[in-house]
Amino acid sequence: MPLAVLDRLRDAVGAAVSTDSTDLDAAREDRSGWRSPSTPLAVVRAASVAEVQAVLRIAHETRTPVVPRGAGTGLAGGAIASPGAIVLDVSRMNRILEISEADELAVVEPGVLNADLNAALAPLGLWFTPDPASRAISSIGGNIATNAGGLLCAKYGVTRESVLGLAVVLADGRLLRTGHRTVKGVTGYDLTALLTGSEGTLGVIVEATVRLRPLTPGDVVTVAAVFPDVETAAAASAGVTAARIRPAVLELIDSAGLERVARHLGPSALAGTPLESLAPGETFLLAQSDAAGADVEADAIAAVFANAGGRVTRSTDAATGERLLDIRRAMHPALAASGQVLIEDVAVPRSRLPEMFRAIDEIGRRYGLEIPTLAHAGDGNLHPNFVFTGDEVPEHVWAAADEMFRTAVALGGTLTGEHGVGILKRRWLADELGDDSFELQRGIKELFDPAGILNPGVMFEPSPR
Repeated sequence: MPLAVLDRLRDAVGAAVSTDSTDLDAAREDRSGWRSPSTPLAVVRAASVAEVQAVLRIAHETRTPVVPRGAGTGLAGGAIASPGAIVLDVSRMNRILEISEADELAVVEPGVLNADLNAALAPLGLWFTPDPASRAISSIGGNIATNAGGLLCAKYGVTRESVLGLAVVLADGRLLRTGHRTVKGVTGYDLTALLTGSEGTLGVIVEATVRLRPLTPGDVVTVAAVFPDVETAAAASAGVTAARIRPAVLELIDSAGLERVARHLGPSALAGTPLESLAPGETFLLAQSDAAGADVEADAIAAVFANAGGRVTRSTDAATGERLLDIRRAMHPALAASGQVLIEDVAVPRSRLPEMFRAIDEIGRRYGLEIPTLAHAGDGNLHPNFVFTGDEVPEHVWAAADEMFRTAVALGGTLTGEHGVGILKRRWLADELGDDSFELQRGIKELFDPAGILNPGVMFEPSPR
């Protein structure tokens, strides 16, 4: 059967099919730190909607699993090879099909990189607001499939708020169009919202109509502060929210992460920043205002930081603001320089950030782990990081992560704020959702994909067929 499937694929899409060992091996991993033990049947680099449809028709008829994949930058194991699967790579579908200035929308293929869309929009005074840290390398199809977040979520929302409509190829090869080009549209069930964040389990995104915003006039002002410990910094971030201030960016790096960033960047890069003279245990909090009147908002943020005990620095121009933001952006490269990284993703109510940081510290001590943690403090989304060596995540790391997930849920939070469930978090999904919601969601999956071929094992354990 596998050879027959390969023959049919080659007949249908020709050179788009690869069984090269390098291509097959690359499809076994993403950026989560987890590597699939399985090699896929083939990688198909589709370049058109028709090719995606052809692949799915063959897969549906032969009951062959299909793993949709974009740029491969996922952090939950949601787009990596499963046994005997066709990895359907849509990264070659990377055209911006339309930009409408009048309607403030763009129509794009799934392989368009987030940063490339914004580069095309900037001369028109428009932008696409989802801003994942991986925006230079992550694709919009993947952003939508995982409902990605990023640095600007607290003010502008996650990806779902920017998706107006989708074109999706279903498991049997049919093309489904959802949503609207209008600002409003409430006809029927909101399938666009359902498909956003569905992680390739309900269909393959082949086109997206996305909402744009006008670029904000005026200056962007950045405020950074160093605090004596993480709980004080977390309380200061909660103080910003309590003061009814909504900065575009509000990011926190704990002391373990900050020490690694400082080593990674080196003294010359830190000269003139709050990290130039760090004391043990100090924590970094950064805010950025982009609204009209950003100066006034930044002054208010600086006052909150100072009153909470922070050592405050305020940008004097765009270049100094970028230098401060570069400290935040260096977090993950700094961790990756020292080993494999399991980047976790939990969220709690903003008021409970200090409790969650305290819990992470206690869990780390119990398991003998240092857990450098970054937080999108403006929306309560934390990224605890586990650095390890070898190909497999050690069992004691999973045990610590288990406690961390359960603690976040107990604090009124969630297992994932933006990375998705993928394979890595499916074991905890039912605990958060509850039995009724979990079974309803499994039923939705079966309605869209009765043969169970789309991304088997992602979100839910694969069903026996």
